[in-house]
Amino acid sequence: MKSIRRRKSHEVKIRGVKLGKKNPIAVQSMNNTNTADVQGTVEQAIQLYDAGSELLRFTVENEAMAKAILPIRNEMDKRGYDMAPIIGDFHYNGHILLSSVPECAETLDKYRINPGNVGFGEQQDRNFKAMVDIAIKYDKPVRIGVNWGSLDQQILKKMIDEDLKAAKPKGANVMVLEAMVESALQSAQKAEEYGMGKEKIVLSAKASDVQEFLYVNRLLAKKCDYALHVGITEAGTGTKGIVTAAQGVGLLLNEGIGDTIRTSITQAPGEPRTKEVIVSQQILQSLGIRKFTPTITSCPGCGRTTSTLFQKIAAETTRWLQEKMPEWKAKGYVGMEEMHVAVMGCIVNGPGESKYANIGMCLPGSGENPTVPVFADGKQVTTLKGEEAEREFPKLIEKYVEEHYASGKNPGKKR
Repeated sequence: MKSIRRRKSHEVKIRGVKLGKKNPIAVQSMNNTNTADVQGTVEQAIQLYDAGSELLRFTVENEAMAKAILPIRNEMDKRGYDMAPIIGDFHYNGHILLSSVPECAETLDKYRINPGNVGFGEQQDRNFKAMVDIAIKYDKPVRIGVNWGSLDQQILKKMIDEDLKAAKPKGANVMVLEAMVESALQSAQKAEEYGMGKEKIVLSAKASDVQEFLYVNRLLAKKCDYALHVGITEAGTGTKGIVTAAQGVGLLLNEGIGDTIRTSITQAPGEPRTKEVIVSQQILQSLGIRKFTPTITSCPGCGRTTSTLFQKIAAETTRWLQEKMPEWKAKGYVGMEEMHVAVMGCIVNGPGESKYANIGMCLPGSGENPTVPVFADGKQVTTLKGEEAEREFPKLIEKYVEEHYASGKNPGKKR
């Protein structure tokens, strides 16, 4: 199958991560801790990084948060996370904080600037230039991020006025979207005029509606060669949030648009912050762009599957594999993320899927004490009985991994 052709863009280096060109599309996340709480912020940042977030972003909205950035960096370095890039998210007063707390400006690996809320008129230009000048001074890249909810009203008003005079007006809604693109491009052009190179600039244009998000980012991609960060903003909660994020970001990625992504879902109280990282990884993995964990194929169940055992095994295997990946990587195992595991519930598609996987199992579909054949590389290797399948299947996967990936030998990608 033909691979996705990436849009051409400049390469941006952020500590140990490279964006753009042919570099892997990077996953990023954002803490929801109070940044002034150094220990709490470090703990969550490490959780996010261990889960696979390659860029870590923190809110910086007051002096206490700005002064916490250096201690956060020092603590992360002390704990062995010196390669993890940390990004400051600034709104309204970033020019003040970066100037008044220089250790914050020097420590951060990248600044996130919203041109729509750094002031108005000449003040806006001065404040934006102040942030860009500081980024240049400390050799830091910036993301110029435009959100439809905080759009530069001067640009929007001008474009709506011009549209009203046109023979065939596009309408206010389209002008809002095109004003987002214009705001991002004008801001990037100003940054270059102030002395910043294209290799230091990342652009983003976010909306919460999928169709509007696609319109804006397709247009932005056509008009520039800057590296692009893509993500639905305020995607929502639960299934709705995940589907909305996956549809918007996934469609763009499939067109080769996007150099780094974030999934901005509203998590339920008590849910781990790392969920947004897992969703981003699954978006990339489902498109075949990157691999993070073994792929698990499991059927949805139907009238032929009276036992719920396969459902339990599928859920437990998914969780177990996510937990085992860091351990296997620490041991130097290579290629496990390419592994394909099947957990099937009946004899219709089960045998075929199980044989096609690197390792798979197939329940008979009915009965509370089933006989479960297990296949490895297309051949049946054993048969498990009843509840034994739940206990023994992870052990068989562990054995397969040790035999095929411990030495760096990759048995090959399945599907």
